[in-house]
Amino acid sequence: MRITPKTPEVRVPRLVGLMAVDARETAQARGVLLAAPDRPEFHLAVVDYVVRQYPQPGTEVPRGAVVTVWFDFGEGEGGGGVREPRRGGPPPGGLQRELDAPGDPLPVLR
Repeated sequence: MRITPKTPEVRVPRLVGLMAVDARETAQARGVLLAAPDRPEFHLAVVDYVVRQYPQPGTEVPRGAVVTVWFDFGEGEGGGGVREPRRGGPPPGGLQRELDAPGDPLPVLR
């Protein structure tokens, strides 16, 4: 959907998942401006991916409004991280064995 310059309000495009260069082009085509507080050199960024945006996609804003995008998750947000320590083997509990172990003093009743 192409928006004419006479339209006073535009819808914010979905920018999450786009590379910086694609996000800039998409925003320009839709009539909004971009700001990136975590990238002072945003105009030079090319292959960084947008991970969050405000306002949300689909929100109606005045033409020329600023959409803020982030390329890193903030402290304590998102990301898989490393979950250590890891335990080997299956989780505890459940069936331990099916057959008698050799020399087992307590046989399995069938």
